[in-house]
Amino acid sequence: MHEKSPALSGVKLYTSVITNNINLAHRLHSIRVMRVVVPIYDGRLSPVFDAAKRFVVLTRQGKARFSTEEVRIDSADVLTKVQKIAALKPNVLICGAISLPAESMLVSAGVRVIPNTCGQMEKVVEAFFAGRLTQRAFLMPGCTGQRRRRGHRRRCRGSGRGG
Repeated sequence: MHEKSPALSGVKLYTSVITNNINLAHRLHSIRVMRVVVPIYDGRLSPVFDAAKRFVVLTRQGKARFSTEEVRIDSADVLTKVQKIAALKPNVLICGAISLPAESMLVSAGVRVIPNTCGQMEKVVEAFFAGRLTQRAFLMPGCTGQRRRRGHRRRCRGSGRGG
């Protein structure tokens, strides 16, 4: 019997993640006005959405016009935080780690969540709008990128049982 090579399956999975994210980028770039929310801490993406207090809301109209505003959400309650984010009516939330309840509530509110992302805010946003957010440089350490595909959970080392 042939054994599956873990390295080869990782390459196939990573290729699938890239394809899914490129398709998402094409769909999102056709939206006339796009709102992207990014939790920030010290100029970088906040490593944990649930603990973030500062958010940057980027609104893109057309291809080049951007407006940005910073929103502060001091509530430690995830439900309140998610409700306030959803009220901003974003198309996309780009974040680091995020709890399953927070992610599920945002997705139910119509927000596309791109989790397990890290880096300087400006570089991450630039990569997102250029369709390059799939590069491993923007993936949180220990993550394989599998969670960026729909339906996958716990794909980072050390992220719970069996992680």
